[in-house]
Amino acid sequence: MHPPIPFNARAARTLREKLGMAPGHVAYGMSASYGMTHITPDHISAWERGVAAPTAHELNALAGALWCAPGELMGRPRTLHEHRLARGIAADDIADATGLSREAYYQMEAEGRWSGDAQQSAKLGSVLGLASRDLIAVTGLDEELARLLTEAVSTRWQAHIKEIAKLISRDRRELKEALRGMHDEYQTLMAATLMRASANSAAGEAGQLYLTNIVDHFWERLEG
Repeated sequence: MHPPIPFNARAARTLREKLGMAPGHVAYGMSASYGMTHITPDHISAWERGVAAPTAHELNALAGALWCAPGELMGRPRTLHEHRLARGIAADDIADATGLSREAYYQMEAEGRWSGDAQQSAKLGSVLGLASRDLIAVTGLDEELARLLTEAVSTRWQAHIKEIAKLISRDRRELKEALRGMHDEYQTLMAATLMRASANSAAGEAGQLYLTNIVDHFWERLEG
């Protein structure tokens, strides 16, 4: 079962109002064109207030009624299912493009666990137009990236640049500035910790928080 879709209620309301449509008009469009006969104006209003959210099928119909792409009605996609939904691509098309059987792809998407090989992962990134950050996340490599980054900032970052470059399919030259800067940041936090008498100092907590969010720090430095 998929988690709730990150629905952008404000975007939905803004698009509806730009089209000069009332909630009833949207509900009628979803019913007449997409067979969503259960949808009423109250559903539209509840979605726009953020007290409820559409299902994947309802989101596609809502996007059609509002003449927009599903991704325009979503927050930042997090999972493979959400990235596919945001781009309006059928699951069968993803399976065919990546060389997976449809059954295998359906299972991966349902479980939220990608298990394709490197070539299939590259094809997935291509067909979905995923940035490196999103591809790493949906293919489940965030943990390994976090481990390598933690070692890089804790020891010699130069010794880990090759592995990190290979993992995220980037040229090593692109990573130098980001890794050097992160290493300096973390070492400064640790130096401040050692100067404090208390092991529970604010500096020590800051160092732990830095490691907890290290993947986000990395992408922010690398991609701006």
